[in-house]
Amino acid sequence: MFDSHSIPVSRRDLLRRSGMGMGMLGLSALLGRDFADAAADPRNLNPLAAQKPQYRARAKRVIHLFANGGPSQVDTFDHKPALAKYDGQELPGEHLSTERKTGAAFKSPFAFKQRGESGLWISDLFPTVAESADDLCVINSMHANVPNHEPSLMLMNCGAPRVNNVTPSMGSWITYGLGTDNDNLPGFVALCPGGVPIVETQNWRSAFLPGAYQGVHIDTKNTEIDKLIANIENDRLPRAVQRRQVDLIQAMNREHQSRRSADPALEARIQSLELAYRMQLEASDAFDLEQEPDHILDLYGRDLQGRQMLTARRLVERGVRFVQVWHGAGQPWDSHEQIEKNHGRLAGECDRAIGGLLKDLKQRGLLEDTLVVWGGEFGRTPTVELPTPGANSPETKLGRDHNHHGFSMWLAGGGVKGGYRHGSTDEFGFKAVENPVHVHDLHATILHLLGFDHERLTYRYSGRDYRLTDLAGNVVHDLVA
Repeated sequence: MFDSHSIPVSRRDLLRRSGMGMGMLGLSALLGRDFADAAADPRNLNPLAAQKPQYRARAKRVIHLFANGGPSQVDTFDHKPALAKYDGQELPGEHLSTERKTGAAFKSPFAFKQRGESGLWISDLFPTVAESADDLCVINSMHANVPNHEPSLMLMNCGAPRVNNVTPSMGSWITYGLGTDNDNLPGFVALCPGGVPIVETQNWRSAFLPGAYQGVHIDTKNTEIDKLIANIENDRLPRAVQRRQVDLIQAMNREHQSRRSADPALEARIQSLELAYRMQLEASDAFDLEQEPDHILDLYGRDLQGRQMLTARRLVERGVRFVQVWHGAGQPWDSHEQIEKNHGRLAGECDRAIGGLLKDLKQRGLLEDTLVVWGGEFGRTPTVELPTPGANSPETKLGRDHNHHGFSMWLAGGGVKGGYRHGSTDEFGFKAVENPVHVHDLHATILHLLGFDHERLTYRYSGRDYRLTDLAGNVVHDLVA
């Protein structure tokens, strides 16, 4: 069958276009579809429309602070006195494999103290974060699959340890499940200064989910709105004329799409164009940190990480569902050498800002239903990394290799227990031994706090139902308050 332009159309398309769609309504009984319900579904008009969770949620939104590169658990939140005892000696017991060759035990150059009324052990790397110890839920028994950045980033972000695999990111899954509370801002924003992490935009991709759920990358190294978000303003056309222009383009896009209904990339472009128009006023306001009083700017710190954390707070309070805050481009926490110097510098850059974020969320009543997650894609070895041929040190690099066997992360707010420590590694901090928590378990728990059964938040693609947790994962109920 052909239309007036000799382009083949299906019987369904012909009936839909005929008589302002009345033919399609007549076909509805034959198709077995309730078109009244379909028309009432807000996702048909806006895929980011706010949705109800499957059951009572403890958290409404997530801020994921990503220490990309892999921070050392034994230098931050996992106190291991035995490392000092065995410093410079071979560790007894099981010899675990890592990416590179390591040698003797390497004690932490940072002092640990018990913090808050809860007595959580936190090192001197994070003195400001430690002031909120009684709000932290520290997991000392995290573990992943392999000691390599790329697959570990994909596992932490997308639930599958395969690079170039077609699985959506956690932020995309959450936005798909809950939508957004603000139609004029993206549902998922990734803040990363100076570029992108390794594996690049795959970290916040929507994959086979509709493109509206993909994360929007903002380079927070910039401070001016037109550099933070390219082409945010149109200097040549007033908004009323822009609206007519966008309507014309969208009408042509929809006509084009009607012949290509199975093209998700086209739908993503249509949604992106509409969102870009609506963002002009809302985004300019959200990213304008100069609206904040001096005492708030001082709380976060007037530097890059301070701007990032404050921006994250301003986004979630305006309805953005998932904000991911990366420390920087590449893998900054990847301290294979001089860990005292490198971890000291990195923590010094973000400690005040993260501590300020926790305090600010709490004083505004936002921490109660905002889940804050901190950690990297894995941890680091309690043993010193040995130099490889061509390395710049003839004896030792004084750094740590990647360690997926056991590492630490913490959660705060959003219905988790405060001042709580869950699980443990062995006496040296190498391997999770008590109440181990896999990344799939972490994802299942995050979704549970948001009101979802991780086994029921699914999307059918290529003949199977996919989910964030793949075919694994258990909710860690001990973390829930």
